[in-house]
Amino acid sequence: RAPRTPEGTPDLNGIWQALNTANWNIEAHAAKAGPVFALGAAFAVPPGPSVVDGGEIPYLRDALAKRQANAASWTTLDPEVKCFMPGIPRATYMPYPFQIVQSGDNILMTYEFASASRVVRMNSQEKSPAPAWMGWSVGRWDGETLVVDVTDHMEETWFDRAGNYHSDALKVTERYTAIDANTLQYQATIEDPKVFSRPWTISLPLYRRREPNAQLMEYKCVEFAEELMYGHLRKQPATRP
Repeated sequence: RAPRTPEGTPDLNGIWQALNTANWNIEAHAAKAGPVFALGAAFAVPPGPSVVDGGEIPYLRDALAKRQANAASWTTLDPEVKCFMPGIPRATYMPYPFQIVQSGDNILMTYEFASASRVVRMNSQEKSPAPAWMGWSVGRWDGETLVVDVTDHMEETWFDRAGNYHSDALKVTERYTAIDANTLQYQATIEDPKVFSRPWTISLPLYRRREPNAQLMEYKCVEFAEELMYGHLRKQPATRP
């Protein structure tokens, strides 16, 4: 069992991080060259196994074609490249830590990338006012497991750099289960009838950052993406005849 909070629920407080290559591709993938050959191995894609239960994502036929188009143009289309908030579940397995802070009524999850965050409202009937980049999260305890239903996503978020995507009908059911004091087993079940033929699940462990000075740093990447996104709008100085 996990340590307990004063309320008697599992204590998931801490800084956690996934150690895998799911952010490059949640399906199994081989190593390959990066988008800028002059940088050599610095931005090559590392190989990795699938985190999808069963190995493959059950795309509808027409939706699969869009995934392939996304993959071909990921350097300009991927929301991560633009420093948009990554959405759920992607924020969980990006190569950056995130922090869980619990209280009796709510759980705060804050992420290093783009300073993204979300509030998990426990046992709430409150409805989302509008779609959001990090969705709308309502949580409950199922024994030792924190279950979070995430709805009202922005359809622009992706699952990874390989172009795996969803529609505005996405629903994600997350499960966080402590398997020892420093490891969480994470599962996310994906439902989206506009894109997938059936629900499917990803599974991966999350590890506690245990170094004495473990903390979230500020990764405010907007300034790095401004030239990519808005450089073409910059006014050019008038030339004199």
